[in-house]
Amino acid sequence: MTIVSHSRPAIVAYQDLLRLHLDESAARLIGAIEERKRNGRVYLYEKFRIGTEMVSRYLGEDKPDLRARLERAEELKAEAEDRRKRMTRLTRTLRAEGFIAADRETGSLLLAFSRAGVFRLGGTLVGTSAYSLYQGELGLRMDYEELAQTGDVDFASFERLSVALEDKVEESPHDILTSLKFDPVPGVNDRQVWKWRQSSSEAMVEFLTPAFGDEIVKPLPALGVSAQALNYLNFLIADPIPAVALYRSGVLVQIPRPERFAIHKLIVADRRKGGPDQLKARKDRAQAKLLIAVLAEDRPDELVDAYEDAMSRGPRWRERIEASLKRMPETAEQISKLTG
Repeated sequence: MTIVSHSRPAIVAYQDLLRLHLDESAARLIGAIEERKRNGRVYLYEKFRIGTEMVSRYLGEDKPDLRARLERAEELKAEAEDRRKRMTRLTRTLRAEGFIAADRETGSLLLAFSRAGVFRLGGTLVGTSAYSLYQGELGLRMDYEELAQTGDVDFASFERLSVALEDKVEESPHDILTSLKFDPVPGVNDRQVWKWRQSSSEAMVEFLTPAFGDEIVKPLPALGVSAQALNYLNFLIADPIPAVALYRSGVLVQIPRPERFAIHKLIVADRRKGGPDQLKARKDRAQAKLLIAVLAEDRPDELVDAYEDAMSRGPRWRERIEASLKRMPETAEQISKLTG
């Protein structure tokens, strides 16, 4: 397999654009920072007054980079005009360097969700839409055929996190999707809505959440939606990372770690057996193959950690991963060299 990397200037431009978007997010701080502890973790909120009422807004899990940015909020506000000009310039550079931008429909959807707080409140972009953003995270050149989309845009979040945050989106996904001409697709059994279809393009938006047993529909209060629960999804969306989708001057989103995405694709490829899912399974294996080839070279320790984590979760996990690797001898050999 031939792996083609972006140029060094393109990689630096992407990293700079991501940093600027994270700065832009922190610059929106208007209140005092408050810490809340849950299950051994510390989460940051801002508290501010609206009229006579005190309001809390979730900012993120307490991590050094977020804390440092929030402490520089006033300085970052003063740099707003220059920062936005640089963001525009950098997105232009990335397009010229061959980065693939989001199409208008996907880009407008991601922008609306980002402004509403979907990603701030734990939403993670998954599926091929997330895979396409590894071109920036890994400095990997991708082509249009490789990123051929089915029109699906999938979002996932933890139910427990959604309940615990005690915050909610500023505009509901239902209203956003309706304004973008998406129609709800009620569930067959309980009529709960967790996916929408756009009649003009057949694009589909789905909301997902981890299952730990029965794959039922569950609520995500922070996002104001219901979501289809799926087994193995908890592995995929644990500890996600920020990324920038190329639309306008960039949209700050959240995606799975590439090593988790790659191993998860091995699992779901084995779940898609027979019928119309065979094509999706081939696509899963192709995405896993490319990411594992890149990670084995550039981030072997992260890849090994994700692989060993998944393999340690039980016989069913191991069976699915091994079944996919049997159909991918080159990939299996790469992993064997790292773990043997």
